[in-house]
Amino acid sequence: MKKFFVILLFIVADISAQNIQLHYDLGEGRDYFTSTIEMFKPDEYGATFFFVDFDYNRQGNNSLSLAYFEIARYISIPWVKGLSATIQYNDGTAPWGPLGHIVLAGASYPINLGFVTLNTDLLYRKDYLSTGSDMQLTTVWFVPLLDGKLHFTGFLDLWTRSDANDDKEFVLLTEPQLWYNIDKHLSVGGEVEISNKFLPPNDKGEYEIEVMPTLGVKWNF
Repeated sequence: MKKFFVILLFIVADISAQNIQLHYDLGEGRDYFTSTIEMFKPDEYGATFFFVDFDYNRQGNNSLSLAYFEIARYISIPWVKGLSATIQYNDGTAPWGPLGHIVLAGASYPINLGFVTLNTDLLYRKDYLSTGSDMQLTTVWFVPLLDGKLHFTGFLDLWTRSDANDDKEFVLLTEPQLWYNIDKHLSVGGEVEISNKFLPPNDKGEYEIEVMPTLGVKWNF
């Protein structure tokens, strides 16, 4: 499953964008397709972003097995350039149970490192599947290469949650992506999803660092 590929890199470019992606998951025990629909649209007050993921891995016929979506609204703070307030909602369902009912709110700011701009969200996170509230840090990057023919993009999410003993633990999810633009509409490439304590534990009840590559195509509208 993909997380928020909130490609907020489009905020930097100040353009609207919509795309459809189809990935073939190559991770151990996966070997199935995932489709993604993304939309980013700025307006005079800020910007709206959403994406929807579907996994096609149902036993027997490989039909729809997982659905997940995120939607985020960004409201520009006019007296601080680049600063936005944001409210977000995540939800979904998977064979092992619900994935969401999560509300996030906070602030977003682009951090310019010279060679890359990190669009960074600092968020209060309320997960209605667990007790208490937590914090989340999200950062998104976009690096054009080969005169814009190749794009290195991605995001990193780091948040806290309570474990079985009510102690706080960190959850990590990152998805670097590489896309080669054949023309203004069609791109080919893929991603590598790397996570720790994001997916359910193994048969021994232990969490493992998961590394799951994909190959994909993307159609930009």
